[in-house]
Amino acid sequence: MALSLILNLLAPPVSYGYHPPSLKTADGIVLDKRCKLSYDSPSSLRVIVLLQTFSKILERIMNSRLSCVARVTGLIDPHQCGSLAGLSVADACNTLTHEIRTLQMDKRKVSTFLNIKGGFNNVNPSFLCSMLSANGVSPYLVSWMCTFLTGRSCLLLFQGSPKVFAPVSVGTPQASPLWPLLFVIYVSRLHMEMPYGLPLSEVDDFALTVLACSYRCNVHLLQGQYAILKRKGSHLGGGFSVPKTELIHWRMNRDRDPPSAAPIHLDALVFHPRSKLRWLGFWFTPSVATTPHFTKWLAKAQAAFLAVKGLSRQGMGHPPYLCYQVAASLLFPILSYGEDVFHPTVHMVRKLAVF
Repeated sequence: MALSLILNLLAPPVSYGYHPPSLKTADGIVLDKRCKLSYDSPSSLRVIVLLQTFSKILERIMNSRLSCVARVTGLIDPHQCGSLAGLSVADACNTLTHEIRTLQMDKRKVSTFLNIKGGFNNVNPSFLCSMLSANGVSPYLVSWMCTFLTGRSCLLLFQGSPKVFAPVSVGTPQASPLWPLLFVIYVSRLHMEMPYGLPLSEVDDFALTVLACSYRCNVHLLQGQYAILKRKGSHLGGGFSVPKTELIHWRMNRDRDPPSAAPIHLDALVFHPRSKLRWLGFWFTPSVATTPHFTKWLAKAQAAFLAVKGLSRQGMGHPPYLCYQVAASLLFPILSYGEDVFHPTVHMVRKLAVF
């Protein structure tokens, strides 16, 4: 009864492509980011936006409508694996490992540049709405998105804050159900055709894979592709951060030549190839061996087990059967993380079973 009443109240403004101004205000809780050397810069702070409940209900409905249209009209690039229904980080890692093995069948060298972080908090509403309109999205939906993204205001709450609403002219509210979908649509133009490789992204985390006759040629190709990616990002009002980016030169088990040490130079920084790296929670090696991944997660499970043991000390704490349930529900997902992408060796299976 209450849900039908809410939907009846929200239906008239939606049909006219209008988002009420009373639903465009929000409170922003300012929190410190952990492990920062200094908190003098705004980038070391995080704003948690608390949206109104009525607005979030309406945004969820519009998200369902837009997601159906976006897949049909090609608003979402097929190489985007994040913040979309039916896709997860496992799909991104499965795609990466599959493409690596496929490209290696050509007996050429394959390299990947991972963790290219994009910063696109300044989503331009007019540019985003023009993208929706150009791809055949219904006029009422485009009009509603335009009114939803413009004329917003936020009240920042922190110690000593002035308690005054400030206008927000760019960006999308990150607590909104619409934010992930609008973001992946906005960055869809960053994906480029690579006849000699594959671009892959998980929301704003990009990975570029190329192949050539040598690893040094791969380095030159990656530098050129990064320059194109950076130029496209600047046109969207954002940029890329590379200090945490990592380079890996993939190898096959039958390769007899020594591992390549060819580095890559980007933005006055030098990145040397890694023998082991982490991407989206998965640990990769040049030979795509699975043992390092499960070894890392086994260590995490052992650390979690030590924490659970403290819940039931002798003569005090929770009953043992309750602690067993906690341990089982906590440890099994940790141990099995990534099993839909990587398959542990027989020796690794025994170690996991013993634990």
